[in-house]
Amino acid sequence: MTEPFPHESGIAQRLPRDLALVTVVIDIAMVAVNMAIQLWPDSPDSEQLRSAYALPGVWIPMVFSIGMAWVLAAALAWSHGRNALEKWGTQSVAALPQPRIRYAVAYIVVLVLNFHALSPLLYDLQLLFMPGGRLHEFFGSPSMRAAMPVFMFLQSIAQLVVLALGVWVSAWFALRAGRAALPEMQHDESLGASPRRAVALVGASVFASLQMWIGAAVSRWTSVTRDLDGPELLVAWVLPPLAAFALAFWGGWLGAAPVVSRVRPFRAVGAAVLTFVLVQVGCVAFMLLWLMLAVWLHGFNSAGSLVSFVAALVLIYSMLVVVLTRVTTRVLYRRYL
Repeated sequence: MTEPFPHESGIAQRLPRDLALVTVVIDIAMVAVNMAIQLWPDSPDSEQLRSAYALPGVWIPMVFSIGMAWVLAAALAWSHGRNALEKWGTQSVAALPQPRIRYAVAYIVVLVLNFHALSPLLYDLQLLFMPGGRLHEFFGSPSMRAAMPVFMFLQSIAQLVVLALGVWVSAWFALRAGRAALPEMQHDESLGASPRRAVALVGASVFASLQMWIGAAVSRWTSVTRDLDGPELLVAWVLPPLAAFALAFWGGWLGAAPVVSRVRPFRAVGAAVLTFVLVQVGCVAFMLLWLMLAVWLHGFNSAGSLVSFVAALVLIYSMLVVVLTRVTTRVLYRRYL
């Protein structure tokens, strides 16, 4: 196979960035269309929805939850594009037939199917747990109060899995023609990006998105942010993902040594997911330990004790994110160091 022209090579190397941009643009367009349909003056309940969306307690969590979902989808799309470049080389990727258009078409189909099939199904299942629903009448209110949070959590997991599968299916449809083209790229082939920075960025994006996802899922049945309004609520939703991203980026930067030779983006994704799980387990273990000590020492009855608990939890969380991200990244990338 002949070498691609320089401009073709440049276009191929921009594929990861282009897939990420296409993902975000399509997501924005779909949300805009959906919101326009809901808020159209002639649509049912449009006035009620406009009043609800005007409340800071509604639009702030919604905007940041949607935004972090876009970040996660874009990171996964970028990972698929970069993975194709590193596995098949620039020459094979340059020969793919319209991968951006194919990806866009497939992703639109996935989103439409999700909107018209999965979302109504999850909504119908949710109605079963509501007052007046079949399960609510059968099991009674006490059982439903315990089952509803579990169902909402499982629903969030299902939506997260669907998001990842949607990006994977779209990327598979767009890039499948390159699988039989060429073997793995040569080690001296440059893709024009710092592997260390790319590893840290992908890992941090995935970790921050997952942390935002768990925060949004938990906030649905807790009262942590219900008393906040306006600027306070905005800060409460802005700072955590930024802090999580910065900490995970630092850990990923330390874990991906300067001599890392390949991005292998799905190793960064795996490191972020593993770190996320371990951090949650570590924080839950710390909270249980603190609670047991507080009960034993009868020392959890003052505001000072609560402040100490929050400060200690933030410190433990920060240390766990940096250390575990560094360790998991170093372990998963040891063959490329």
